[in-house]
Amino acid sequence: MTFSIAARCPQTGMLGVAVASSSIAVASRCCYLQAGVGAVMSQNVTNPLLGPLALQAMANGLRGDALLQQLAQADPHLQWRQLLALPASGEAVTFSGEHALGVYATASGPHCVAGGNILHSASVPQQMVAAFAASSGHLADRLLAAMQAAVAAGGEAGPIHAAGLKLVASQAWPVIDLRIDWSEQEPVAELAQLWQRYRPQMQDYITRAENPQQAPGFAVPGVAAPR
Repeated sequence: MTFSIAARCPQTGMLGVAVASSSIAVASRCCYLQAGVGAVMSQNVTNPLLGPLALQAMANGLRGDALLQQLAQADPHLQWRQLLALPASGEAVTFSGEHALGVYATASGPHCVAGGNILHSASVPQQMVAAFAASSGHLADRLLAAMQAAVAAGGEAGPIHAAGLKLVASQAWPVIDLRIDWSEQEPVAELAQLWQRYRPQMQDYITRAENPQQAPGFAVPGVAAPR
């Protein structure tokens, strides 16, 4: 009931994830990122504990089978889960337990990994990887291109209602964290529109956090602009 992609930008060092699902507020429990460490998607009968554990394991240098073994020790129900883990450098690791739902698959490419369950087709993750590879520009644009390719390929077997986009740069907090928690329309398209609305203001919010004296005002009634 979920398809997602995790990716990194070798030029900027940014890490990002994008996800869509029939389940409400999917990004709130499936997306995990840590600047300089990696990106993790924990999905399919989700255990939100696995995302932070996987990031800590990658920060400690674990990769591949060693990473999965540590997660299996922490979660006796790992066979119900699907995981995508992409370190800030090095190869991705994927896992789809024997109880993963419906048609499920994963695919990896240069600087990205995609996967999903209850898919319209097992080819959806590979088409996401291909779309990411063929795209250019900001990492958020490339992630959304992959998500739009997934939708065009059939995406989830049923209708999707939620989508999310999350990216980290050098800061300890996400510089982009956008969500469509429920929609009866087209949440991936709505997420792309939300990104285009947020994009011109992204740097301003970073400046507000790092150098508030230089931050621009946003014309909020009753609030004086920073000086």
